[in-house]
Amino acid sequence: MTRLNSMLVKITRIDESLPLPEYKTDGAVGFDLYARRAMRIAPGESVRIPANVIIQTPPGYLLLLAARSSLSKKHGLMLANGIGVIDQDFCGPEDEIQLAIINVGNETHFIERGERLVQGILIQIERAEWDETEIQAPTRGGFGTTGTY
Repeated sequence: MTRLNSMLVKITRIDESLPLPEYKTDGAVGFDLYARRAMRIAPGESVRIPANVIIQTPPGYLLLLAARSSLSKKHGLMLANGIGVIDQDFCGPEDEIQLAIINVGNETHFIERGERLVQGILIQIERAEWDETEIQAPTRGGFGTTGTY
């Protein structure tokens, strides 16, 4: 397997007794984030779970937060907003990453302190410069029309 490139990223842990985020395998593209506090989440309830870190996303990148597959499989939980986007300028002393989690199941679930819930992925980005024009392309048929039977 080809080893992925790496870069130095500035990070502050709120509670140093919890580990730094880590990639669990050589081929992993996402690093795991840990819950700083234990929490109880009732059915239908949405909570914010502190992830114990402030990360200074490098220039030209965004930090994408995505649920680990076990979040729904083990707990019936989801990221309330589907994904999380951490901007480059969200790194001040009070900007601890918070995981917006919703319980979509029928049972109360308990999150343990130090449990891995979400993975972070650094993605290189470019900003759009708009070229306003009338686009000359055929219409595909509207929302949700590809792959219909």
